[in-house]
Amino acid sequence: MDLDLNSLPLGERYKLLCGLVVPRPIALVTTSNEDGTPNAAPFSFFNVISHDPPMVVLGIDRRQDGTPKDTLGNIQRTGEFVVNLVSEAIAVPMNACATDFPPGHNELEEVGLDGAASTVVRPPRIVQSPTSLECRLARDLEFGAEGQRHVIIGDIVHVHIADGIVNERFHVDQDRTNLIGRMAGRDYVRTADRFKLEALHYKEWQGA
Repeated sequence: MDLDLNSLPLGERYKLLCGLVVPRPIALVTTSNEDGTPNAAPFSFFNVISHDPPMVVLGIDRRQDGTPKDTLGNIQRTGEFVVNLVSEAIAVPMNACATDFPPGHNELEEVGLDGAASTVVRPPRIVQSPTSLECRLARDLEFGAEGQRHVIIGDIVHVHIADGIVNERFHVDQDRTNLIGRMAGRDYVRTADRFKLEALHYKEWQGA
């Protein structure tokens, strides 16, 4: 099958890409509105893109009427956000945060998650998340018709990690993080089933 993606309707294009590019990590992003009320929303068009400097990327659409979603508007206004990674233990409240709550609503309280003060930025981190990345806006790139799609690049300025996850050699215990990933539709995947591949030099590959 060969496809020209630009010839597909937007809904079909979204459905296809979300089914092909899997699993995707999930960022439960916390921001703060004008009066400091926290907002929380999940995004799976997300990843870490650099370690030097440490950076993350988020893909965020505007609403159909062209206005920015709460997360986007808050990032543009404050230049700050927190990426909270999602373990299986908080999958249900993460999913609930995708609900279109009225503006100014505290999603964390609504879904039963606890916010705690961040160290460098103003938006709170989520206590139940195994890892939270405090970020400052580095670039806000607009794409698509009338800037409908925003690619947010953030500098990671501070990291919170739950106790017992990282050892003295900075190795991460994946069983303790127990993160989940996004598939297509309403499907998610656990990261408990893993396998190893050893790195090979070229001469080893020839003899493999």
